[in-house]
Amino acid sequence: MTILRDWLNPPGRPPATPLDPTERRALWIEITIVLLITFGLSGLSSMLSLLEATLAPEPLAEQTVAINTPRATHGAIDLARQLLGVVRLLAWGALGVYLLWRSGHGPATIGLGRPGFRRDVLPGAGLAALIGLPGLVFYLAARAAGVNLTVAPSVLTDVWWRLPVEVLWAIANSGAEEVLVVAYIITRLRQLGWSENGSLLASALLRGSYHLYQGLGGGVGNVIMGLVFGRYWQRTAKLWPLVVAHALIDTVAFIGYQALRGHVSWLP
Repeated sequence: MTILRDWLNPPGRPPATPLDPTERRALWIEITIVLLITFGLSGLSSMLSLLEATLAPEPLAEQTVAINTPRATHGAIDLARQLLGVVRLLAWGALGVYLLWRSGHGPATIGLGRPGFRRDVLPGAGLAALIGLPGLVFYLAARAAGVNLTVAPSVLTDVWWRLPVEVLWAIANSGAEEVLVVAYIITRLRQLGWSENGSLLASALLRGSYHLYQGLGGGVGNVIMGLVFGRYWQRTAKLWPLVVAHALIDTVAFIGYQALRGHVSWLP
């Protein structure tokens, strides 16, 4: 119970240096621009996708949404576009790291120092198991309840580059999301005087918003994931375990779906 209370109540932090009105306005402008370029716009688009799916005549569970899809009919062009998508996500993450660095929060400060196996990889694997296995059960339950679409994590054709590209997508997704949605947003909201719980909730709701294209189950499940990941970062100031965990979850989802599709009855 003591451990649970410790995690529910983040440690006290020295109050942030008060910002004058001009600095506060500039920070809000920066946050707005970053979100409109990255996951905030994705969240708005996901809301429209969910609305469109809800208005369709077919029940949500009978509709399918694919995550990794072919981007061209020509193989070489498809590969190039897949890699461009990976680069775009990595650039989003780099933007968050750069903006934080410019304001005095270097990579080591936000938990992206030199990674270690015991310090970062093992906790990341543990977080992946903690989130991934219950997450799969939650998805199947949400789909059975009719509040989630059928999610196809990857429908890339069986070409030689499929597996490495799926792994690259997983790494890019994890890097961009954990840097921007956890480290960047929570740090900036702290600077604006938000409480730890308030900034955590905002981070989790943002994560849930851009997964709403999967249905309400996808949104709620990712809010829960965001609460766990965000609190872990607030308590430990380590971001690498979150990146590792997220990359593992996505890699297993992308590759596992391709391997198991049509071979197990419980996977729609």
